[in-house]
Amino acid sequence: MKKSLFETVRMGDLHLKNRIAMAPMTRGRAGETRVPNEIMAEHYFQRASAGLLITEATVISPQGIGWIGSPGIYSPEMVAGWRRVTDRLKPTQTPIFLQLWHCGRASHSDFHGGELPVSASAVKIEGDGIQTQGGKKAYEAPRPMTAAEIRATVADYRLAALHAREAGFSGVEVHSANGYLLNQFLDSKTNLRTDDYGGSLENKYRFLREVLAAVLEVWPAHRVGVRLSPNGVFNDMGSLDFRETYLYTIKELSKLNLGYVHIMDGLAFGFHQQGEPMTLAEFRAHYDGIIIGNCGYSKEDAEKRLAEGVMDIAAFGRPFITNPDLVARLHNNYPLTPFEDMSKWYTSGPEGYIDYQPYGQ
Repeated sequence: MKKSLFETVRMGDLHLKNRIAMAPMTRGRAGETRVPNEIMAEHYFQRASAGLLITEATVISPQGIGWIGSPGIYSPEMVAGWRRVTDRLKPTQTPIFLQLWHCGRASHSDFHGGELPVSASAVKIEGDGIQTQGGKKAYEAPRPMTAAEIRATVADYRLAALHAREAGFSGVEVHSANGYLLNQFLDSKTNLRTDDYGGSLENKYRFLREVLAAVLEVWPAHRVGVRLSPNGVFNDMGSLDFRETYLYTIKELSKLNLGYVHIMDGLAFGFHQQGEPMTLAEFRAHYDGIIIGNCGYSKEDAEKRLAEGVMDIAAFGRPFITNPDLVARLHNNYPLTPFEDMSKWYTSGPEGYIDYQPYGQ
């Protein structure tokens, strides 16, 4: 039977009112304290017509920081701030998952009191540089994490998962994509280790496996998702053995009965690593749970993938920024407000964040 973007779907014990998710998007509105605030609550409330909301990436610890103004989930004040967001959403009955984040090498010593950022190995990002409180700086070669630091970070993920539950979230998404820490351990370009966390596919996957095991001590499996970017080159990623790596990963994830796997679909934007990009169909062959597909979809792109059965939910990112009523616009074929002007997307105030109007207003 053909699936529609606008039909309901069950995800474990959660009832989603449609097959449209709002993708996680870093917006930098939490300020220097990294405590979620009232305009963030308003932002998510405005977009609660989605079947599922996934928050912006949220750092699990001070060591995980790598972005100006991104929120955290490692202090009582942050928990209380996020509680403001989830309380605002309660009347809408829209589930909201907190995305758990550690930037790893995609950071700078400016964020860490002069200490180098950490990663799997001392492999520097080749790129334009990173925006810090002290201005734009060149990327630095990160410091490889010790085994003890890896264990401590696994504990940080577990505590973050506990805090997310205290803050009233419906579940959590573990961010293992887009060149951030867990992705840095998965991919051979950034993981040159020779210990238990490097070398074989099993070893490169080990950190993610341990993080998920820790999170699953806190949340039932159907309230946990994982994000992957098998074709991604963002943050200077891209490994020749990406297909082998991600087929191994999806087979391992299929054993966990997770709520979903959230996959950056490289075919949508046309950016991918060397070689034939991986398709959602390759993942579907090894994963019969819920797949959320994401990456620059139009309505037609999403409906095509639903019809093919390669995904179950479509995540939209930028269209949700400028169209808080995106679900209604897609359903009624109303024109979308374009997202050509990004000048205020990452500022600190309400402009470019909560001032976009529903269709007809």
